[in-house]
Amino acid sequence: MAGQNCLVTNDWICGEYLRSRSQELADATVQHIWITAVSVLIGLAVAFPLALLARRSPRLTGPVLGLTTVLYTIPSLAMFSLLLPFFGLSAALVITGLVLYSLTILVRNILAGLEAVPQEAREAARGMGYGPARLLWEVELPLALPALMAGLRIATVSTVALTTVGSIVGRGGLGNLIEDALPSFFKAQVLTASVLCVLLAVAADLLLLGVQRLLTPWTRIRTRAAAAAPGAR
Repeated sequence: MAGQNCLVTNDWICGEYLRSRSQELADATVQHIWITAVSVLIGLAVAFPLALLARRSPRLTGPVLGLTTVLYTIPSLAMFSLLLPFFGLSAALVITGLVLYSLTILVRNILAGLEAVPQEAREAARGMGYGPARLLWEVELPLALPALMAGLRIATVSTVALTTVGSIVGRGGLGNLIEDALPSFFKAQVLTASVLCVLLAVAADLLLLGVQRLLTPWTRIRTRAAAAAPGAR
């Protein structure tokens, strides 16, 4: 009885809420993860060719970066309203909006990573007979990975937060729980859903950081070498 009283008294921390709504929380979390993952992956698939286009044609760099920046400044309610006639009240509506929001971060970081590749590395690869495609995949992309992964981490964390806005069309994952709880100010539900959002963002960031370390072992070697240098403290 004492455990159930926290629902009656509307406490922020309520074990009975976690026990009685565990399935609802799990379903909302799975939807949140699914929408976030699909949005980021599609965003990466769209941003990569845009970054390559901007790098190949310098006159297009400004328009591409400007367009992605403009898209990022559109308020979420306006964005969903503009996309509504095309996708209706569906998950595709939310995912498309999140993809558009992710482009400004992903395009800029991919482009910055590619432009930071040392010219000597490119010249050496060309001297070994590397063509444009092989140069990109075997030399430039590996060296650009730190910047690319940094952008991917930022875009993923940002998307975890923005996914909650999808609750306005019933496709917001944990945001649905927050919106449902606000009219009655159901404290336990608001707090639990909010904490889960934060935990998802932290977990996604740590996961991508681990992937980055696995894909770029030379950065750890360089860091250890710098730490071991005579002048290092």
